[in-house]
Amino acid sequence: FGHKHLCKTVDFIQELQSKIGIKKEVVELGELSEEEQKALNKVKEKVQSFCQEKIQKIFGTGKKEQQLALIQLKDELEEVLKADNDVTKENRQKGLNMVDRVYEQESRSLVLKKETRVDGRQLDEVRKISCEVGILPRTHGSGVFVRGETQVLSVVTLGSPGDEQFLDTMEETGKKRFMHHYNFPGFSTGEVKPMRSVGRREIGHGALVEKALEQVLPSKDDFPYTIRVVSEVLSSNGSSSQASCCGSSLALMDAGVPIKDPVAGIAIGLITDEKDSSKYKLLTDIQGVEDHDGDMDFKVAGTKNGITAIQMDVKLKGISFEIIKDALENARQTRLSILDEMLKTIPEPRADLSKYAPRIYTLRIDPEKIRDVIGRGGETINKIIDECGGNDVTKIDIEEDGLVMITSNSTEMGEKAMTWVKNLTHEITPGEIYEGEVIKIVTDRNSGTEIGAIVELLPGQDGMVHISQFKQERIDRVSSIVKVGDKLKVKVMGVDKERGRIELSHKVLNGPVGPDKSVKQKFQSHHQNNNHKKRF
Repeated sequence: FGHKHLCKTVDFIQELQSKIGIKKEVVELGELSEEEQKALNKVKEKVQSFCQEKIQKIFGTGKKEQQLALIQLKDELEEVLKADNDVTKENRQKGLNMVDRVYEQESRSLVLKKETRVDGRQLDEVRKISCEVGILPRTHGSGVFVRGETQVLSVVTLGSPGDEQFLDTMEETGKKRFMHHYNFPGFSTGEVKPMRSVGRREIGHGALVEKALEQVLPSKDDFPYTIRVVSEVLSSNGSSSQASCCGSSLALMDAGVPIKDPVAGIAIGLITDEKDSSKYKLLTDIQGVEDHDGDMDFKVAGTKNGITAIQMDVKLKGISFEIIKDALENARQTRLSILDEMLKTIPEPRADLSKYAPRIYTLRIDPEKIRDVIGRGGETINKIIDECGGNDVTKIDIEEDGLVMITSNSTEMGEKAMTWVKNLTHEITPGEIYEGEVIKIVTDRNSGTEIGAIVELLPGQDGMVHISQFKQERIDRVSSIVKVGDKLKVKVMGVDKERGRIELSHKVLNGPVGPDKSVKQKFQSHHQNNNHKKRF
């Protein structure tokens, strides 16, 4: 399927090139004279005879041992070439550079003829695997995945919905709730170099792992957190991107993110006969030197059920469908075995989030009530945030469909903010009973006599108790019964939505309340209908 559509793309590119009429520039390499070529061939023969057997002896050892052995071999070769007066300084340097080519030829021959690899493994053998989770207890989740000399530490951070990344590029716009970042410091390969901004390699590997993982993440409705995973490559000897897939899956499960399935990845290599490309051998779990000297680096990531991301680098002009088929089957079997090892460490996502992770409370309100929560110029929502610990403790995000998400590091402050929003958006109905605070004594504009009291039922919602609704008997002054700041139990007698008025009575509570629901019962009924729950 993919090949069919890629062919159309290639045809289109070739058509554009032919219409533009620009031909590829041919670079002509300088040729050596017959005498110079003869001298160089002698150096090549000397290097081959001196190094071939010595290189074969270092196979079967580790990366560090082979690197040191090659350095020593080059030092010895340099002394041999210096002792030959017929070898010029220029050819001596070319001879030293030929050592790597001899190593490559011998390593490829080892695979094709003896089906053995430079570190002594069989072609389909995976290096030793170890997994750990919770290695950084103060983070929201962490995991370490080790495969041979490749070691990756992945760390999960959970944020509020408002922490989503905003995208505004030439390619895409919108929001991004899951981010994976990949860091490859120099010390991971034993190099000493400055720590600067990420390069093309880090960006590409990070994007590959992100694509592999986003297929198994829970939906925003089920898990509204913004998720960031950072994979730190602590040591690298091949396939660190696929180790990042494994480490990130471990960290996500350690963080309690309810992923559908863990993701594992593996890199498949290829060695072909230089004279007959139909003769080939696949390598499972390639290390750095096999990537460098081989013909293919085929990264395959996925779950037990299928592939979630692939990436292929090839040095050949093309590969057959047979090779792709064999490589995918090889990757599938290896992926399943790696997943088994991972699940021994943590069989499923943790039931609870880390105690250091924020909690998100959700409530769905009438979209028409959003303005009541926000207030004029954001006054109301900012007041809620300020009185619930400030932005460092509590954040409130509201979707256009009325979904309110309150993120808080404090259970007390989170529940306080949730109650506040519930009160702001609750639809007061006749029959409900409240114990509110008297906030104003109402007087007649003309006579100045007291005619009632304003009682705040909920934040931002109040009603009036007429002077006739305080007692069964007549009273002359409201202030003889209540004062501003007093608590007063009242019953809602009527609601005029058009005029924004709520009629209250205190005297009807002197007798039996009757079949009307209490405010607590009304609240429970209302919020069950609105699907309110504390999710995390």
